[in-house]
Parts: sequence; structure tokens; C-alpha cells
Amino acid sequence: MTVATLRIEGARISGIPSLYGELNRVFMPDEDWTLGESLDALDDLLYGGFGVLDGAAPVRVVWADYAVSAEALGTAATRAWYAAKLARPEVYAAGQARRALDALEAGTGETYVDLVRQVFAGHPNIDLVLE
Repeated sequence: MTVATLRIEGARISGIPSLYGELNRVFMPDEDWTLGESLDALDDLLYGGFGVLDGAAPVRVVWADYAVSAEALGTAATRAWYAAKLARPEVYAAGQARRALDALEAGTGETYVDLVRQVFAGHPNIDLVLE
């Protein structure tokens, strides 16, 4: 069986908005709509059925220049992401965001890139290769 290979260009990622721009470029090139900036939306995308993924078909995703994008999606970007959630407690679970931000500040929390990798890890048909 031939496994499709997709390539995320990590050097194009300078923060959360550009991450989703790159994901849309890679996974949604022929769609007339784009993926929103949401980990839940990314998870839905990785189940397949729209964009370039075909359900549970195996696929290899190479994340080139991962270190560049990992830095861009690191502590500073994650801090800002949680702060935006805390500023809108009527929309987001502020308690959960506060605990996650506190853990991040204590050096034990996960960064946004960690969360993205967790989403990918939840899809066993996707082989994520970090370069």
C-alpha cells in the first residue's frame, strides 16, 4: 500500500494564526473554506472526510523545520493564547485555562506545539515525522 506523504513547512509558522494557515495550505488546498484556529477543528480534520485526508487511510506527515515552529508555538504564544481565553470567561472555561497557564508558568505545563502534537498522536493512521 502506498502511503501519502504531506509536508508541513515549519519555517512558515511564526505563531498560532500562521500554523493554521500552513495546515490549511497542506490539508485543505481544494476546499472553498478554511480550518479555524482550534485544536478541536484540527482533530476533526485529522479524522478525514474533507480536505486531502481520506478517513482512516494511512498518511505520513513530515513537519520540516520543526524546531522553528516549536519555538514560535512555545511558551510566549501559549501564554498569549491562554490570556485570550481568560479575557473571555463567558466563552471559554476560565478555570481550566488558568490552571493550564499556571502550570505553564511553573514550567510543568504544555505549550501549544505540545497540544498540537497530542492531537496528531490521537490519530494512529497518521505518522507524524519531526525534522
